[in-house]
Amino acid sequence: MLDLLQITNDPAFARRCDALDGMRLFVDLERLGKAERQAGRNTFISAHELGDVARIRDVAKRSKLMVRVNPLNQGSAEEVDAVLAHGPDLLMLPMFTSAQELREFARIVGGRVPIVPLLENAGALASLDEWVSTPGLYEVYVGLNDLHLSLGCRFMFEPLAQGVVDRVADAARAAGLRFGFGGIARLDEGLLPGRDVLAEHLRLGSGAVILSRTFHRPDSDTVFEHEIAELRAAEQVLAGRDPQQVIRDAQRIRVRIREIGAQLAAQA
Repeated sequence: MLDLLQITNDPAFARRCDALDGMRLFVDLERLGKAERQAGRNTFISAHELGDVARIRDVAKRSKLMVRVNPLNQGSAEEVDAVLAHGPDLLMLPMFTSAQELREFARIVGGRVPIVPLLENAGALASLDEWVSTPGLYEVYVGLNDLHLSLGCRFMFEPLAQGVVDRVADAARAAGLRFGFGGIARLDEGLLPGRDVLAEHLRLGSGAVILSRTFHRPDSDTVFEHEIAELRAAEQVLAGRDPQQVIRDAQRIRVRIREIGAQLAAQA
């Protein structure tokens, strides 16, 4: 069962998530440079604050609580201490570019909680083999929003079609780590439908995916819990595919991603 990562600072909604199996709650404190990197794109810019960690911790009884801090900076030690005082289960480090940065962050954390390195730029990808064995890691997570821009792609999932995500999955597995990537929309929504994204997670042995905002928009005809149940049902069906069908699906999805990328390039 995939961990479904829900970004929220709303205790009432977090309590609903916590009642479901396989959820991971996610407080996002990243600010430094994010607005500039993603200017003009329809991406999530968090307004979460340090106090939200404690509020979500109070209601997270079954789910792990992960907190994304800022990229490594002169204030990282102080930020890490402040966040850890509220009892998260995992810390995520964004926007590192080298093994040296990740090791320095691990030194600051000092084994107090496991770390999830967020691979989201060409530098982190190029140095993957140097940092994947860093002590204290829990999971390698590929952030496709920023990675595809760093690699000069037009469509978020192009690194998946290029084999980049496969390479990271193999490296994480060899290091004995969990692995996750990207975000997922509702099953039949998105340029690349959530069902196809889910199929690729299962092919690659992924253990985690971030739920997109489409799962909890205020529809009149659906509720969050229903959409999660639909996703879990599809997960079971896709997990039952034979190896030949997995290959056929992967080939079809790769072609579709390339078509979308070409369409977006032509529009630009």
